[in-house]
Amino acid sequence: MKAVIQQIKELKKIKNAIILVHNYQPPDIQDIADFLGDSLGLSIEASRTDADIIVFCGVRFMAETAKILSPNKVVLLPEKNAGCPMADTITVQEVKKLKSEHPKATVLAYVNTTADVKAECDICCTSANALKIVTDGLKDAKEIIFIPDKNLANYVSRKTGRQFILWDGDCPIHAHILPEHIHFQKKLHPDALVVVHPECLPEVIDLADEVQSTEGMSRFIGQSKNSEFIIGTEVGILYRLRKENPEKNFYPASAQAICSDMKKITLEKVLYSLRFGYGEINLPETIRQRAERSIQRMLEYKS
Repeated sequence: MKAVIQQIKELKKIKNAIILVHNYQPPDIQDIADFLGDSLGLSIEASRTDADIIVFCGVRFMAETAKILSPNKVVLLPEKNAGCPMADTITVQEVKKLKSEHPKATVLAYVNTTADVKAECDICCTSANALKIVTDGLKDAKEIIFIPDKNLANYVSRKTGRQFILWDGDCPIHAHILPEHIHFQKKLHPDALVVVHPECLPEVIDLADEVQSTEGMSRFIGQSKNSEFIIGTEVGILYRLRKENPEKNFYPASAQAICSDMKKITLEKVLYSLRFGYGEINLPETIRQRAERSIQRMLEYKS
């Protein structure tokens, strides 16, 4: 593996490339990141980078977001089949139908959506800034269609008192973290704080001490005086948390909370992608421009 990593480093310099890596990626991919983060952090980094090539180690909607924000850069997704089950729950036709049924509604799209769905929306959000966008950015909106994650929408609704027109979508990985998982871990580790992602079920969120995006988890845990944490999200984040906080202990709420799509990228695939330009993301310019408006509005609310 050392030889592969060295070749990746050399090619990055030659091609002026940057590697962006999501927190759920495998440990060896996290270790080669120029920037490691959640959807919001990666979106911001994609918009700022001076690199000619962006290698995106995540899933397709993330790489599409990078291309939307950096149309003149080459964006590579080393595994073209790395998708997102949540993003796949809603199509453009279904968004248009919702809009026709609620013509006065503002359409808020979780960033976990395809580029063509984003193009039909007014503004995007991530789990890190959804509360701020609803509270500040959409304070005057009479109706809000919130797609596609009903669990994130439910969390934001409970925190803000706003009611949304929902879509019946969710993240199957987070939806399979159950209250009994939290109770079991709490019995084993009674002093541990429970930190969960807002994509979790409401019944799980009710058991949490903190609800945070993955980047929010990293910040919260780094500042916390507590030494034990039960983590309710995809298990990939545990590698980063343990690396950043070697003196603290972390327990997955469910060891089965694994996103297979997030594990499809390997070091060999990153090297192949860099060397041959495999997995390049291309979008129709009309779609890209319309999607860019919704993302740029999101970037006004960074936290």
